[in-house]
Order: sequence, then C-alpha cells, then structure tokens
Amino acid sequence: MPGTNLTRDEAATRAALLDVSSYSVDLDLTTSETTFASTTTIEFTCSEPGAETFADLVDATVHSITLNGESLDPAAAYADSRIALSGLAATNTLVVVADCTYSRTGEGLHRFVDPVDDRVYLYSQFEVPDARRVFTTFEQPDLKSVFTFVVRAPEQWKVVSNSPTPAPTALGDGTARWEFEPTKRMSTYITALVAGEYHEVQDVYQGKHGDIPLGHYCRQSLVEHLDREELVKLTKQGFEFFEEAFDFPYPFGKYDQLYVPEYNMGAMENAGCVTLRDEYLPRSRQPRSFYEFRCSVILHEMAHMWFGDLVTMKWWDDLWLNESFAEWACYHAEVEATEYTDSWTGFANARKQTGYRQDQMPSTHPIAADNVDLQAVEVNFDMITYAKGASVLKQLVAWVGLDDFMAGLRQYFKDHAYGNSEFKDLLAALEKASGRELAGWAKEWLQTAGVNTLTPEFALDGEGAYTRLAVRQSAHPDWPTLRRHRLGIGLYDDRDGRLVLRRTVEVDVEGELTEIPELVGETQPDLLLLNDGDLTYAKIRLDERSLATVVDGLSKLDDSLARALVWGATWDMTRDAEMAARDFVTLVLANIGAETDAWGVSRIPTYAAQAVSTFSAPEHRDELRSRWESGLRELVLAAEPGSDAQLTFARSYAAAARSEQAVGDVEALLDGGLEIDGLAVDQDLRWSLVTSLAASGNAGERIEAELERDRTISGQEHAAAARAARPTAEAKAEAWEVAMVSTETPNETQRSVAMSFQRSGQDDVLAPYVERYLAAADDVWDRLGNKRASTALEAMFPRQLASQELLDRADAWLARTPAPPAAKRYVAEGRADVARALAAQERDARG
Repeated sequence: MPGTNLTRDEAATRAALLDVSSYSVDLDLTTSETTFASTTTIEFTCSEPGAETFADLVDATVHSITLNGESLDPAAAYADSRIALSGLAATNTLVVVADCTYSRTGEGLHRFVDPVDDRVYLYSQFEVPDARRVFTTFEQPDLKSVFTFVVRAPEQWKVVSNSPTPAPTALGDGTARWEFEPTKRMSTYITALVAGEYHEVQDVYQGKHGDIPLGHYCRQSLVEHLDREELVKLTKQGFEFFEEAFDFPYPFGKYDQLYVPEYNMGAMENAGCVTLRDEYLPRSRQPRSFYEFRCSVILHEMAHMWFGDLVTMKWWDDLWLNESFAEWACYHAEVEATEYTDSWTGFANARKQTGYRQDQMPSTHPIAADNVDLQAVEVNFDMITYAKGASVLKQLVAWVGLDDFMAGLRQYFKDHAYGNSEFKDLLAALEKASGRELAGWAKEWLQTAGVNTLTPEFALDGEGAYTRLAVRQSAHPDWPTLRRHRLGIGLYDDRDGRLVLRRTVEVDVEGELTEIPELVGETQPDLLLLNDGDLTYAKIRLDERSLATVVDGLSKLDDSLARALVWGATWDMTRDAEMAARDFVTLVLANIGAETDAWGVSRIPTYAAQAVSTFSAPEHRDELRSRWESGLRELVLAAEPGSDAQLTFARSYAAAARSEQAVGDVEALLDGGLEIDGLAVDQDLRWSLVTSLAASGNAGERIEAELERDRTISGQEHAAAARAARPTAEAKAEAWEVAMVSTETPNETQRSVAMSFQRSGQDDVLAPYVERYLAAADDVWDRLGNKRASTALEAMFPRQLASQELLDRADAWLARTPAPPAAKRYVAEGRADVARALAAQERDARG
C-alpha cells in the first residue's frame, strides 16, 4: 500500500491524464480545538475519459465524496491517504467534505496556544507533500492551479493567505468569513493559510514595476521584539535588487512575512505569504551573525518568488535547483544590496562547512538526486541540497561569468513563467546566454557525489623560488569523480607583522594533476592559499610552511575571506585526522580573539569545542578541556566590552564550564556576583548559564526558578533542554520519554530536548541508551513521523561514546533493521561520525 508515499511514475501518469482548472477550499476553524472542517471542490479535465486516478488527503475523517454529482462511499473510496476516482469524464468536479486534524509537529496546519496569554495561532507548512493534510489535493508540483480560499474563524482573528486579505463578513455569532480572491497559478505546496490573533503592521514598497504591499505579522507577546524598521528595510532592499536583477516584476501582488511559533524549518516560500521562525525576532541580544543569517533567510525566501514559485520544478528531482538557487541568490543579494557586504565570508565559515560535512557522509548523494518517490525526497533534502548546491552554482557563475549567468536566468523566467520546468531548461538558457557547453559540467558537478581535495605540490630552487608548482586533485574512492575547478591561488607574505597578498592567479584545474606555470619563479610565500576567493567547492590543504604560518599568526591575515578558507582548511584537516585536535585548539585560542567576521567568531569556537570533546585523544582530553576552558575565560575578559566576541566567548565558556572555578564563575554571573564590563546577562544568556550548571550537575532548583521568571514558550523550551542536560539517570529517562517516545511533545520542545540529551562527560548515565537508541530506531519513523523522528535520530545518536564496540553495534543494526531508508541514514551518519572521531583521536595521540 502506498500510504503517504507517491512515486515519480505515479505523478507522471497523473500529470499526463489531468489538467486542474481550479480549487475552491472552504475551511471552518471554529469547530473544535483538535480538528477543523475542510470542504474542497476541484475542477479538472481528463485527457482520457473513462480513466481512473486518485486524489490525496491525509489524516482526515471524510463525510462525503461527490464526483460529477454522484456520491462515492467514503468507506470504499477513501483508503490509505488516497481517494480513488474512476470513470472520469472529460470535465470533472470533485467535492470532498471532511474534518482534518490540527498538527503539533509543524506539518499541515499547526495549532499553537501561547502560554503567555492563551492566544491561539495557526499556520500552514506544506512542503514537501502536506497541503493534503488541510484540503483534498492532487499533491505534486506539476499540477498547478488557481486556489480560492474561504475561511471561517473567530472575528477578532487575522486571516492571511496567498491572495490579499479581504474584509471579513461578520456572521453574528462571534465568527466571520474571509473570502479570498483566486490566486495566481501555483503548486499546492506553496499555498498557505495563517490565522489567529496575530499582530499586523503594513508598509508599501514602491518599485519600478509598481507598489507591493508589505505585511509583517507576529504573536502579540512578541510585538515589542518585532524590529519592523529593519525588517522593512531588508525587504525593500531585496525587492529592489531582485526586480532589477531578474528583469521580471514580482509575480504575486502583495508580500506578507509572518513570524510563527514552533516552526520546523527556517522559513517557507509560500507565494506572497512567507512564514518564518519567530525565533528570528530575538528577545535578547544576539551577535551580528544572527542578523546576517536572518537577512539571508529573508532574501532566500524572496528569491523563491521567482525561482520556485513563478517557475516551479516538474518533480522533486529538481528540488535542489529551487533551494540551491535561492541559497546562492540570497548571499549574492546580501553582498550587492545590504550592509552585509562580506556575506560570502560568513557562508564559507558556516554554511559551506555543513555542505562539506554532509558530502562526506555515507548518505551523500548527487546534488541532482534521483528522487523516485517522496520517501527519497525525505532522505535527500539536506545540506547538499542547500550549501553544496549554492557553492556549485557559485562555481558555475565563475565558469560562465556573472553577466551571462544573469542573462540566462532572465530569459528562463520569461519562458517558463507560471509553469513547470526541468534543469535542462535552465541549462539550455545558460548555454545560449554564455556560449559555453555546460552538459559536461553539469554531469560532473550535479550528477556525482563527494567532495574533491586540492593539495599543492612544488619544488624549490636554492633561492627558495618555485621551480614547479602544481595542484593535485583527489577524491574519496567511493566517489571518485575528479572535476573541473575554476579557482584562485593566492601568495601571501609576512610583511611588517601582517600577512599581505603578493599575487593571485585564477586558473582552471582539471584531472589528477594540474601544473601552474604562471607561478614558476615566484619566491615561496609564507602562505600559499588554494581556492583564494572561494570560487570552487573543494577541500584544500596547506603545505607545512603555510600551516606553521597560520598557527602562529592567522590573525595577521587581514582578508576575512582568506581567513575563512584557512579556518576551513585546518578544520577539515582536523576532522580528517591530518592535524592533531590539540593543534587546532591552539590555533583557535591564539587567533579567534582577533577574528572580525561575525560567523567566524560565532562558529569556529563550536568547531574547537568539538575537537576537545570528540577528536582529542582520551589520555589528553582532561588537559585539553582545562586549556580550552581557561583559554575561553581569558578571551571573555580580554574581549571588547559589549562586543559580539565577548557574548560568544561567554556562551562558549559557559558551555565548557566543568572546573570549580568555571562553575563558580557561571553561578556568579547568573546571581550577579560577577559582572563583566559590557556583558548583559539577559534572558537568553541566563538560560545558557542555567543549562551549563545543569550539565555539570550544579543546577539545584535553578531550572524551575528560572522558568518562573520566563513563562514564555521559549522559557519552557529552554527549561526542557536544561532538564535533559542533567547528568542523572532520572533526568535522562525523563528526556528520553519526551524526545523519543511521546507523540504529544510539541515539535520545538522535542527538538530542544533531543539536542540537549547527549553530553560530553556523561558517559556513565548515557551508556545504557546505546541499545535503547538502536531499538527505538527500528520503528521511530512510524511512531513519531518524519520531522520528529529525524530530529530524535540525528541529535540523540551517542557520538560522544565513540568506540569500536559502538561501531560494531551500529553495523549489526544496519545489517538487520526493518527501519525505512531515512532512519537508516541517521544511524549510518552517526556511525560515520564515530569512525571519524576514532581516527582523529588516534592522530591526536601521536601529537
């Protein structure tokens, strides 16, 4: 039985058969607190009268089904999340009356009650296939249609959808009806409904193609944190840039951005009705990296209005193209149109690293994955889709040139507006614009998996000049493709205490070995940097002289992007057991205090913390933990008062605190006995401190006391995470029930607990959960569903218990489990992390 799955072949058959003229969706949100009434009328044609097909509807109680005026028995026609339709006419009308279920997992129509004031908030999340949890659909991206929503809700609510919100009609019983105009032609997964007691503010963007109404919405309890002026500025900057760059007017009339609670994702590109995590409205001070990332999210979703919503993939095989393009476009727009002009540096320090990590897992896959069904989409929707894809598009821009790349995009939008396309259509447009053959490029970059490593090879004469310089390209034997790379090679010299660029050359690297004759005769630099400018997607290696240069003085390098490449190279070398964990920690402690890139400051300490807790040799770990802890304390005290670095180092110090002095500092910061000039101990930092004390077994009654201060949903989530961090058998048992067993836990609370469960230094209380984890992994996908199961399996794998025994147990489980592929993936990835940790520990033991 297909269940909620849908195959590509089934979708192709249905698309060839049907053309969907319209949907009318009537939703009554006043019927109960657990379900809502959903009546769907679909008008569609059939190219083969007499044929049969099916419509999609999930987790519903169906009251009636009418096809072309004839009633169908729901008990016979509705089964396994599908409504069977036979004897189709040339022109058809399907009417389905049902009750659908509110979600607590962020899939379908999520219902949230704010504990601060008991106000109710609803929002939809439909990607990949969850519109069918709210109304009857033909749930696939290439059956586009127009949608007319009619909504009954309490009259004091705001109701927002893809079309402009109409004036409601009062019904006289405390409820009202909102009758929306038909939408533009779009796919089911980008339709949307948001309703509840939201706060609303309106603005207008006046652009070259006319006015665009801009709405911003949030919960009433977050109004004081809605930094409207900044959000409107970024939105207007985005529209001005994209309308000019794409040479196509914004397609959907108005543009609402709604900040919603307990969100599974960062944001979603519903046409004209974008939903975003309301954590993006921070209640406490955040570093610049937070706001830089928020800007990228806002621009990412806006880019989707053209790439994804206006022109939509035919099937989920090209999901990568939607997300990779939006990811590339948001960073390009940040640099060109906002104050975050060094965003590609942040991308290299943070986002790109997630792509490198994912691409070295046993679950790696081509960017253009073969998504044969929806279950395959679940497995392949990851940071290869986002971060690697964006990196490869950046390489494509370098390959064809930005002007030709943009010219191809503009024609692509014009040719396929409001329709569906495949990657070959975009490729054809780019080939025509650039004059370059791209099929070979696409094959090696998009249809193969794995990341290449680029290593310099050279010989020197007696004067220290290169007599030969070459770049050796290698690949993992399981993914052996060697690719064409357009990259820069930079030569940096130590002059007057600074690392200064002497020369850079841009070259094409191809095959196993590429000679670089342009640099023969150049004196060996203090730092030889491959991929200078970060044009390509590849791991790079530093030669011995270059590594010594940066360990002693990376902070001497003024170029932030070049520093990001060095940070990335040394972190890769540490993860690949080519650099001792102790040496990486030394590098970080010596240089992070002078780092200026916001993402460098906030992300690199997390890499060093992982090196300490996971990659260090067990016999050295206590000493390295002590050095890391004391080094962070020094960084906190030395940081500029009120700076982002000070805040980040304080958080890192709290996370590392285990010694008597450090625990005492954390307690004193929380109680006010220790004040650090410029460091505001606000609510979010207080929770970091409480969680630190919980993890070290020193929280006492502080968790519940802090929750009394902060009764918000964020406070409840933080408290749940702090309880899970405690090093007791009782705490772990409670957390396990919440995150891995209960189906009633709200999704964001479950995520908080799952991410806090596994803690370094708590081996004794966590050891029993190896077997419990593997036993649960057999069926957790069926018990908890996609989102919560993936969260639990990824976050709760016992990585910190790295041992050969754990590898053997994971192997045995993978060999015999009945679990679905998505569950196997997370165990295989956890196993790969353990194998990598063991190799790194062995390397660190050698010094």
